[in-house]
Amino acid sequence: MHALRRTTVVLSVAVGMAGAAQPGMAQRPEYYPARPIRLIVPFTPGATADIVARRLAPRLSESWNQQVVVDNRAGAGGTIGISIVAKAVPDGYTLLVHSVAFAVSAALYARLPYDSVKDFAPITQISQAPSVMVAAPALGVKSVKELIALARSKPGQINYASAGIGSGTHFNGEQFKYAAGIDVVHVPYKGPAEALLDVATARIHYFISPLVPALPFIRDGRLIPLAVTSAQRARALPDVPTMAESALPGYEYQAWFGAFAPAGTPRTIVERIGQEIARVVALPDVAKQFQAQGEDVRTDTPEEFAGFIRAEIEKYRKVARLANIRVD
Repeated sequence: MHALRRTTVVLSVAVGMAGAAQPGMAQRPEYYPARPIRLIVPFTPGATADIVARRLAPRLSESWNQQVVVDNRAGAGGTIGISIVAKAVPDGYTLLVHSVAFAVSAALYARLPYDSVKDFAPITQISQAPSVMVAAPALGVKSVKELIALARSKPGQINYASAGIGSGTHFNGEQFKYAAGIDVVHVPYKGPAEALLDVATARIHYFISPLVPALPFIRDGRLIPLAVTSAQRARALPDVPTMAESALPGYEYQAWFGAFAPAGTPRTIVERIGQEIARVVALPDVAKQFQAQGEDVRTDTPEEFAGFIRAEIEKYRKVARLANIRVD
């Protein structure tokens, strides 16, 4: 009887120790992922970054056999959601899916509740999307060179639209303004849709628009595409030249989307997430979803993405200084 009781006690202790070890195992890189993962999106449902995250989530859930949940935390220009990730435990279970606005915010805001470089471990880019410069037929220009010539002949009289002060389209417009050496007037709107309508009716002279919302206007002839801002021609507009081909060698602007972890996340976990994202976006049906929205799949290593982020922040800080764009 005593021997039986001793055996029972030993087994009970062993089971208890095994149970206590499970939470610890979930924190170890070799067992990642051992529980559900949150993809924080700092925008409302339906935003492009949200759509990108929702393309990834079900496929990551399947491959990891763990639920991957998209968690929208919009507000304060995206800083609420970003702050959640910056302060999260660096174990790979709270991740951020963001856009070019990550770098734009670093250039735009005088103070942020996080450090855009030090508080994050960049994982990988996910996709990139070009913009397209459009003008109304009534303006009478058919190329970027003609638009630049017109603007130089009428300093301060030509205007361009953006989707709001401090938006990517605002920075893109200012980048073009300084690259072309022209004096044009910025007219901010609440979003691309309103801006496109006013360019189509010739109330505004031109707009460097996100590609997808501009396509219907281009296809029905209400807007003339002058150039795309990517390094290569866009798949959706193969006959439209790049900005670099048209008039400004080296000019490039790409909206991009990427994944981040909190700083201090184990390197093996960061690499594992990046490799799995690269595998998922390369799947033919997933890649086709990106292409349908005018995006090209683009993945890289954590080091490459970190270098890209630093360069993007510096680029937009330069534009912000030139254009005096600042939010205190």
